[in-house]
Amino acid sequence: MTEHPLLLTPLRIRELELRNRIVISPMCTYSAEDGMMNDWHLAHLGQFAIGGAGLVFCEASAVEERGRITHGDVGIWKDEQIAPIKRVFDFVKAHGARTAIQIAHAGRKASMQRPWFGSGPLDDTDRARGDLPWEIVGASPIPVDEGWLLPRELASDEIPALIEQWVAAARRALATGADVLEIHGAHGYLLASFLSPISNRRRDRYGGDRAGRMRLPLEISEAVRAVWPDDKPLFFRISAVDGAENGWNLDDSVVLARELKALGVDVVDCSSGGISGAATAAGVKRQPGYQVPYAERIRKDADLITQAVGLITHPLQAEEILREQRADLIAIAREALNNPHWALHAAAALGADPEFEDWPTQYGWWLVRRERSSVYYQPPGDQAGAVE
Repeated sequence: MTEHPLLLTPLRIRELELRNRIVISPMCTYSAEDGMMNDWHLAHLGQFAIGGAGLVFCEASAVEERGRITHGDVGIWKDEQIAPIKRVFDFVKAHGARTAIQIAHAGRKASMQRPWFGSGPLDDTDRARGDLPWEIVGASPIPVDEGWLLPRELASDEIPALIEQWVAAARRALATGADVLEIHGAHGYLLASFLSPISNRRRDRYGGDRAGRMRLPLEISEAVRAVWPDDKPLFFRISAVDGAENGWNLDDSVVLARELKALGVDVVDCSSGGISGAATAAGVKRQPGYQVPYAERIRKDADLITQAVGLITHPLQAEEILREQRADLIAIAREALNNPHWALHAAAALGADPEFEDWPTQYGWWLVRRERSSVYYQPPGDQAGAVE
């Protein structure tokens, strides 16, 4: 392409400048020990910085121990968890990317199996390996589904302490050196369960109409923004739609986004679904860019920066989304697991780095020579060329 790709153009949010618009979305890997990051996380997240992404999120980090999804979740509920995260972030920054942490509470979807053990409620097999269930809390005493743990409804007088846990987590996130903080309000976890009429049947000021159901996420956002530095961006991840009858919908999300903007939230990260079943359960057909319309509508009607995510897999697809002003940031998740160097390959696919100058020196000096001197095998009849 003749123009410099928008995907690879720096973006400034408050005082933070990202080297490009490519974000590695927070992806739980369920590999922490006592909520602590370890060498796995250093290798896992470090590869995305080496691979050219502009912003690298670590996975959802629980603001309290009972707010974990599984026994393998990363936590940020105690000071001892700061240093392992900072170690990872220092490496990511040293390789040109900026760092982000998503603070979260699983709510009624806590105390679950790791996905490779079933993604269901903990059972006797889990107990035998030492993964014991714990008490869970939620907006209302409504389980995720039949056979799941029954959450205890959070009492109104517990809310101030809960908000303070989010504030304390934000302070610890600052100590890790994070450039961006994101509040997790999606996928049926605690804050999403307050937003949705499917899971919130409360009769106090934190339930009832939309204003009541939005109250806790907004109070947490206001309190977190108050301690998160003015020069650093604050993101909020939403499920733009529940994808279920009589659930949270896109009109609701526009209203929420406007309120979040007024409180100092800079970016709405637009996902969807998850109010019942797995976090990634979608109420609409999964197809390329299936969640981009949510980012587009919120960007337009709430007038703030949005991040699009969900089956965005090709550089041209990502570039088109940006050029059509449907979103401002492109979040890559499982595609990055398949190709940690997606951002660098995107630059090649868009004609922006023919000399491999954006690659780490340790790689680029050799790859450019290979490109000039090698002929690549292509199966008979295959006109697609090299994988991008």
